[in-house]
Amino acid sequence: MKPDWDKLMDAFADSPTALIADVDCTAEGKPLCDANGVRGYPSIKYGDPSALEDYKGGRDYDSMKKFADENLKPMCSPSNIDLCDAEKKAEIEKFQAMSAADLDAAIAEKTKAMDEAEENFKTGVSELQEKYQALMEAKDKTLEDIKNSGLGMMKAVKASSGKKGSEEL
Repeated sequence: MKPDWDKLMDAFADSPTALIADVDCTAEGKPLCDANGVRGYPSIKYGDPSALEDYKGGRDYDSMKKFADENLKPMCSPSNIDLCDAEKKAEIEKFQAMSAADLDAAIAEKTKAMDEAEENFKTGVSELQEKYQALMEAKDKTLEDIKNSGLGMMKAVKASSGKKGSEEL
């Protein structure tokens, strides 16, 4: 993916409205990545720098270029409220009317809910992995027991008895 990403950065290098860049989340960029919820690498984020969203499209140049052409432009945000529809304007104005403490509390509440959803997912996956492992072990033991109960010999006897009958014809 890196060569395609580098090609995309080159394609948008002179754009006055879109920035395509990469950040090393294992070095100096770690605080930025942590602040934006980057949990795996590579991650692609887009949108308003203060509210980045996860990119879920293809990882080849053509897919990323098409997405960038269609989506990386000035968009509705508190700094571009004139680009918002009535519903988004009302939402922004509601949040702007909140005190800093209330806004911080609301952000913390939503962030906590996201963290809980992530933790529930991880716990569920872990439980599924344990159940899968137990089912796999039970299946393997059952198949081994069946094989050890004479299945192979039964098949050999069946095959050899079929040959005797065909030789007599």
